[in-house]
Order: sequence, then structure tokens, then C-alpha cells
Amino acid sequence: MQIETVEYQADGLAMQGHLAFDPAHTGKRPGVLVFPEVFGLGDHAKSRAERLAGLGYVAMGCDLWGGQTILSGLEQAMSMMGPLRESPAKIRARTDPALAALIAHPEVDPTKIAAIGYCFGGTMALELARGGADIKAAVGFHSGLATKAPEDAKNIKGKVLVCIGADDPGIDPAQRAAFEEEMRAGGVDWQMSLYGGVVHSFTNPDAYKLGRPQFAAYNAQADARSWSEMVTVFTEVFA
Repeated sequence: MQIETVEYQADGLAMQGHLAFDPAHTGKRPGVLVFPEVFGLGDHAKSRAERLAGLGYVAMGCDLWGGQTILSGLEQAMSMMGPLRESPAKIRARTDPALAALIAHPEVDPTKIAAIGYCFGGTMALELARGGADIKAAVGFHSGLATKAPEDAKNIKGKVLVCIGADDPGIDPAQRAAFEEEMRAGGVDWQMSLYGGVVHSFTNPDAYKLGRPQFAAYNAQADARSWSEMVTVFTEVFA
């Protein structure tokens, strides 16, 4: 496994991506952006990028706050996220340069790109797609589904998969229904997987550190199922 730090500028910030690939695979290969949870580019997203590299992709964990800064707690995270949630343009100002940085890597096939994300990172992957980026798939894990620009769904070029805990307090049935209508109106090839008895951050073994088990808790079964569904989508779009 080869790990590189990729430096790029986004929304006025000096970003440091965590890029991973397996040198044993030869030739150009599909690239995958990995947008982390709202706290920033930590071990969770980095490990997912490395896991994707093990499957033969070039994967880059994307910086959210510059310099791989990790936010200290939920209050700070919500405060930092607020202005971005109100502006798809601000989100895309951070996602588009990350895409450009990944495509520029010599190991990457620029015609075969996908984006995944966790929590707010899932929102970012979806906004990248809504912005018309030439990506084959966008996958969100316990991702916020709401957007200030639902009409932009018509710009989505690839497949969309969102994997959601059915009991996630932050992504209620009304938000899911609005997303469904948005995807339908946009003519998107989309799917949503719901996991019963599962709440937020179900892919992150450290979710318990928030101390709010009714809101965020790891679920090994939902984690495994959602990863398998992502792999299936990638097999389809990168064939």
C-alpha cells in the first residue's frame, strides 16, 4: 500500500488529502473521493480510503477544514458546518478542487471517478454530483440528504446510492421523502437502503465517543451491508 499526502487549495484553504493505492495494480485505475464526517479527515475516512485502495482503486480521503484539522466537538462542528449547509456553492468550492486533485494523479483514470462520504461528507458527495461533476457514482453513508438546490438533481450524471439508518434522528422520514422526490424529478438512477434499528454514524466504531447512543452508534451489520452495496454499484459503473 502506498500512501501520499496530496496538497490542494479549496475555498481559500490549504487542503491535505490522504491518497492511497496499491502499486501491485498496474495501469490507470478508477479513483474514489472519500469525504469524511463533519469533524474532519481522521482515521475513519483514511482507513476507508486505504480499504478502497485494497480493492484496486486510487482513493483519496478529502480534507474538510484545511491542514487535516480535526474539530474538537459536536458544538464546534455544527457551528462550522452551518454556513456550508446553507450554500451548495460553498460545498462545491471544497469538493470540486478535491476532484481535480484526484484526477491529476498519474495512477487515476479520469473517466472513472466516484465519490463517497460519511455524515456531512455524504452531503458533500451528493452536492458534487448535483453540481454536474463527471463522476460515475455518488454514495452517501448516514449522509444528510437535504439541499438548498434540489433542482440541481437534473445535473447528476452518475448513479446515486444513499445508505441510511431507519432510526437516524437527523435524517427523518420527511427528509428521506423529499430526497426521493428530488431524485425522481431529476431523472436520477438512484437507490436508498434503510437499516432497521440503526441510527447515525453506523459505519464508525468510534461513534460511541459522542456519548449520545440514541443519536450515533456503530452497527457492524449495517456497516458491512452498506459497504457491500457500494462495491456492487462500483462494479456496475466501472465495468
